[in-house]
Amino acid sequence: MRKLKTTAAIAALLGLATVAQAQDGYFAGKTIEVVVPFGEGGATFVSAKFLEPYFEKHLPGNPDIDVVSRPGGGSILGANWFEQNAKSDGTTILFTTSSTANPFVLGQEGVEYRLADYRVAYSHPFSSVAYVSPSTGVTSAADVKNATTPLLYGGIAAAASDLPALLSFEVLDLDVKSVLGFNGRGPVRLAFEQGEVNLDYQFTPVYLTQVVPSVEAGTAVPLWTGGAMQDGVLKARDPIAPDLPSVYEVHEMMNGSAPSGIEWDAFQGIASVTYAYGLTGYMHPDTPQEVLDIFAETVAAINADPAFQAEAKEVTGGAVLSAGPDTEAAVKSALSPSDEVKTYLRDLLSTKYGVNF
Repeated sequence: MRKLKTTAAIAALLGLATVAQAQDGYFAGKTIEVVVPFGEGGATFVSAKFLEPYFEKHLPGNPDIDVVSRPGGGSILGANWFEQNAKSDGTTILFTTSSTANPFVLGQEGVEYRLADYRVAYSHPFSSVAYVSPSTGVTSAADVKNATTPLLYGGIAAAASDLPALLSFEVLDLDVKSVLGFNGRGPVRLAFEQGEVNLDYQFTPVYLTQVVPSVEAGTAVPLWTGGAMQDGVLKARDPIAPDLPSVYEVHEMMNGSAPSGIEWDAFQGIASVTYAYGLTGYMHPDTPQEVLDIFAETVAAINADPAFQAEAKEVTGGAVLSAGPDTEAAVKSALSPSDEVKTYLRDLLSTKYGVNF
């Protein structure tokens, strides 16, 4: 009997060793295609290229990572290509932002991709900071309602990455006039500096490098960040800008209570996939859990890599990757809002911002 038990134990250990060896070389000799549905000069493509060598280094088998730009239709064309061509073995990844998520959530025409059905391989936060001109008389987030001049926000498009900013104004019940149609956040920032708009949101990498000097010079007043997830709620301070409150905190300051209701539900869902999970790598719905587990282990290794930590401080302010069941659950939840939230978003965008569906 003892011999049988010993034999069984050896067999089990050999089985575990075989599985471990298979995972160790899972991607050996393979190429992983990372599809970016935007142009090569954009922030998403740059971020994908930044991450490329670290995934090549830490994924088992050291595969080649091929970042491919497939722009068009505001990212819809590239995402549709992924829907039709993605492989389910983990060798095709759609790396994208809320500019792809929002059209899916809103049910816009031309969307063929099933974003909420995809597996989530990894995510990279890409939060933002709201700031105002001192000419408004605003000195902090707490007195933003006491502006001495009308608040004028500059943006690109209501249904794209500007949507969480516009929704934050609804959560905070701010009277803001929005001028949309700029061809990028860079031109918006220039318009702010020239006094053409007096309220702006910039993603944290740009805020840290381009706006902080204006703050230090006294020509810009930081207000709040999009926030970070805590216990499933977008209420914590952004670790990249910990001195600034989140939208959630600002609402508490203004009203003495936590935000709630349809405005908050809409903001949290849209802001989650814009900020907390701003740059997300999606995989085919049939991708095996084994592959997701490998990516979760790889993300942990990348975050612990001193070279990544040093470069991330320069590129993203030190933002780290996330992966695993909690990340996937949060992303999928944000991509699957209630019918009530969908109706609210479509009504707001069509009546207030002239978006056609």
